[in-house]
Amino acid sequence: MSEYQYYEFVAVDQPLTEAQQGELRALSTRARITPSSFVNDYRWGDLKGDPRAWMERCFDAFLYLANWGTHRIALRLPIGLLDPDTAAAYCVGESAHSWATRTHVILDLHSEDEEGDEVYDGGGHLAAIVPVRAELAAGDRRLLYLAWLLCVQGRELDDDEPEPAIPPGLGTLSGPLHALAEFLRLDPDLLAVAAEAGPPLETKAASAAALSRWVKAMPEAEKDDLLLRLLRDDDAHLRLKLLRRFDGAAADRSSDARRTAGELLAAAEVRWAERQRRARERAAAQRKRREQAAAAAREQRLNALAGAQEQAWQQVGAMIETKKPKEYDTAVALLSDLKALAERDGRTAAFNRRVRELRQQHARKPSLLDRLDRARLA
Repeated sequence: MSEYQYYEFVAVDQPLTEAQQGELRALSTRARITPSSFVNDYRWGDLKGDPRAWMERCFDAFLYLANWGTHRIALRLPIGLLDPDTAAAYCVGESAHSWATRTHVILDLHSEDEEGDEVYDGGGHLAAIVPVRAELAAGDRRLLYLAWLLCVQGRELDDDEPEPAIPPGLGTLSGPLHALAEFLRLDPDLLAVAAEAGPPLETKAASAAALSRWVKAMPEAEKDDLLLRLLRDDDAHLRLKLLRRFDGAAADRSSDARRTAGELLAAAEVRWAERQRRARERAAAQRKRREQAAAAAREQRLNALAGAQEQAWQQVGAMIETKKPKEYDTAVALLSDLKALAERDGRTAAFNRRVRELRQQHARKPSLLDRLDRARLA
């Protein structure tokens, strides 16, 4: 299979300038470049640029996949919305790491599949995933916990490494978080056992009365400054920062449960084994039901056949005379039912004698004889 790579970058907070678009075009004549995105795929060659540098300079999201099994997603947030130390507490390995520039924090998440050779399905991954950036900016740390769990899955941490704070709602991921977990191939059993200790997600919106009281309590000078910044539109995240500041008055709802990486992996193994056991039991039960249904149907056929055996032998002879393979198959199936009926009624010897006569009569039909042999019709 030929080599395949796909690159997609998106600018969310600020559009690319004409100069930036020109720089990107100089690096790729084939890419699809807009004021908010850069998309290109390669079946030979490689990107003539450094994705890390591009993320630091002008993009807020980046997705990469290659048909040898590499999946990569990177997200950039302003430092005012994501503390670098908080990001570093969760992004602790090769599968998930973070770094900070003067103005932003960047998360870089990787997944590798050694089998590779996956079929590219036409994109759309980043559009499904990029809303997780807004969720994280709003204070939802589930993305960060998934990043830490990715490092656990990759066996990049010591078994006794304690888990960080578990954010609320880990067991009820949003659509974008589901898309991210699927793209990064996060083990569903590992995620399920991790979510068992997490608190539920609280989605109750702040009341207008509570917001009004909070705003009234602000110093007048601060409110004037905030209104001026809003009118100047010099902070795209001002509303989000204020809402997070308001919400920050509430207690941290993250769980303080501290399991270790080794305990989570062991629990995931147990859950996987239990899931496999239940699947085997379901398969066995389904197989038994099918066998019982088939046995009942055959018994019904045999009962109907019991009073019309001579007509059945005549049908067998007529079907064989057609010399058609499909008719041979139908004849052999009917003979198999006649054999079962003979065994049930203790008339096996008489049945075998008639089959031998049938073989002698049609000894020059090797295709028929082969079917009789495979059906164990003597």
